[in-house]
Amino acid sequence: MSCGARLAVFDIAELREVTSYDELELDTLGDRRTALFLIMSDTDDSFNFLISMCYTQLFNLLCEKADDVYGGRLPVHVRCLIDECANIGQIPKLEKLVATIRSREISACLILQAQSQLKAIYKDNADTIIGNMDSSIFLGGKEPTTLKELEAVLGKETIDTYNTGESRGRETSHSLNYQKLGKALMSQDELAVMDGGKCILQLRGVRPFLSDKYDITQHPNYKYTADADPKNAFDIEGYLKARLKLKPNQVCDVYEIDAAAGE
Repeated sequence: MSCGARLAVFDIAELREVTSYDELELDTLGDRRTALFLIMSDTDDSFNFLISMCYTQLFNLLCEKADDVYGGRLPVHVRCLIDECANIGQIPKLEKLVATIRSREISACLILQAQSQLKAIYKDNADTIIGNMDSSIFLGGKEPTTLKELEAVLGKETIDTYNTGESRGRETSHSLNYQKLGKALMSQDELAVMDGGKCILQLRGVRPFLSDKYDITQHPNYKYTADADPKNAFDIEGYLKARLKLKPNQVCDVYEIDAAAGE
């Protein structure tokens, strides 16, 4: 019953056609510099399992190739930028994968709106996944669970306090008392109203620090993006069209093939 329910989606003819052949060549991503975009609707989760399937195959194939061909490490580092991680479905055994792929020159960057989203999907394994991340960056937000855990990670700072007292009677006396107290480096209310141009970066072995967000418009390649010029937008429909478009004065060879029926 469970197997039939999982395979029921393959009753769709279009889906069977898409998964009947392989043109992604996932096992070659660590051989040369390559960019692969996996685009899925963030509002319709009907085909989220395809993304999960793709990531599972990607990690398995690259780990096997790293061990069998390259002696344990891929020649080109493979970085997976998993945006809207909470909206693409669950990646099977992610808590084990993030602990093993690092040694093969593979890394996974999970991008979430709130840390509670990760716990909603991966339950008790969410802490294991977070624990295997060498770095994390907080860009801002007000989700209570995220703020509470971040406050605890930031730790406390030492502050000096002093109290003064005065007693009046036949003689006036004064007292001054100094104390050292611990205060949260940033409280939850301070984190919730953090400047939008700031971020908090945590690196393994380094104390968390407050930093300015990078201004993407200052990047030397920003001029090539669609934000800088709409003409740079990628036309995926035009790219997928198989129809050949010849340019003026372009020289080409034309072959005519006469195949018998049934061959």
